[in-house]
Amino acid sequence: MTSLADTSAGESAPSSRRFIDKGAIFAGWVGVGMALVIAIAFELIVAVQSIVFIVAPIAGILIGGYANQRSSRWRPRRRVFGNSLYAAIVTGTALALMYAVLRLVFIYADTGYPDFNRTDANGQPTGTQCATGPECTYQRYLAAGRGDELAAAGVTDGASFGSFVLREQAQGALILIVLTGAGALIPATWRSITNEPASARRAATAAS
Repeated sequence: MTSLADTSAGESAPSSRRFIDKGAIFAGWVGVGMALVIAIAFELIVAVQSIVFIVAPIAGILIGGYANQRSSRWRPRRRVFGNSLYAAIVTGTALALMYAVLRLVFIYADTGYPDFNRTDANGQPTGTQCATGPECTYQRYLAAGRGDELAAAGVTDGASFGSFVLREQAQGALILIVLTGAGALIPATWRSITNEPASARRAATAAS
């Protein structure tokens, strides 16, 4: 026979039937909002894209810790890591998609203005002309003196530059996901080796 005390103890702990807790799912949506803010802040406002890669593991630390805090999860350890990694992967994927999409929009919508595709007083084309998209961005790189650098990477025209950019963004997106996930391992590890505070146990008991 199951005693009333045993029933209360079972109800006071988060359910172990799920691989991740509902709090981690909620944290994942919070992470999507965080990713949107990061992408806009460092790709549109400040426009220093390398900062996104510095911020990614920090975002992983924050959202990974929040996932377990929101879930009141301390044990078992596999659930602690599952919560943190789920929220971080959702956050990292959202950040990677926004990072890549914003970058590609700028490249594929590049009309060459104001450096290229100009016309004279008679409306006749003058100066360097380029097709909207990677070709115009490629011409900007050439004008900035980066032709040799691109040639070393196998980029010799607008078409090869477009392929190069797609590969670069795919690699960057993967790195962002890995960095965010790696960051989430820090709070998960800390929580898994730390004993549950007595106050948390009392709160769980009171809520049962």
